[in-house]
Amino acid sequence: MNARDEILGRVRAALGAGHERATDVAPGTRAVPREYVTRRDLPDRLGLFVERVEDYRATVTRTDVDGIAAAVADSLIGARRVLVPRGVPDSWLPDGLDALRDEPSLGAHQLDGIDAVVTGAAAAIAVTGTIVLDHTAGQGRRALTLVPDLHVCVVTEDQVVGDVPEAIAALESSVRTGRPLTWISGPSATSDIELARVEGVHGPRTLRVILVGTTAS
Repeated sequence: MNARDEILGRVRAALGAGHERATDVAPGTRAVPREYVTRRDLPDRLGLFVERVEDYRATVTRTDVDGIAAAVADSLIGARRVLVPRGVPDSWLPDGLDALRDEPSLGAHQLDGIDAVVTGAAAAIAVTGTIVLDHTAGQGRRALTLVPDLHVCVVTEDQVVGDVPEAIAALESSVRTGRPLTWISGPSATSDIELARVEGVHGPRTLRVILVGTTAS
């Protein structure tokens, strides 16, 4: 008997009868209990999302489809060099914006000189105020949203789910295809040993969210 078998034998003895050996059970033949809550029915899902995002010191602008470009323009005030990934709709961009593109891929020094990036999102979570990117069309590669100091993110109301399990279900295809996921809960921030808050260390110092609904509010 090797050490592994001895350890597993002790575990089985401690658990008692009725527990099969893990090596005797074919993979995938036993269902895993999933009894936790998978959906949250919230009375004001969008309102809660806005509240939680603002708790993280981010800003939220609510608008309709026709107002996206104006909201983006307001969010970009003060930014001179703005990066727009492939797949961001032209209708989101204000007239006269001289947008930079990541084609060919920009290097680290070039990204460091960019003031802001405008992206879409894959999902958003009301309970946690989190935005998730899967870096498909309109979101760009991860570096594009981690290096610039300002991230302007457009989220549509149908992308906002109640809680984390719903977001994971919505992102299943991205996970299965091995896409990277970036979970954003407010602007980047950290604290030192004296609990002094420092923003912009591991990502954008400023996050501005544009929440698009059927009507502005």
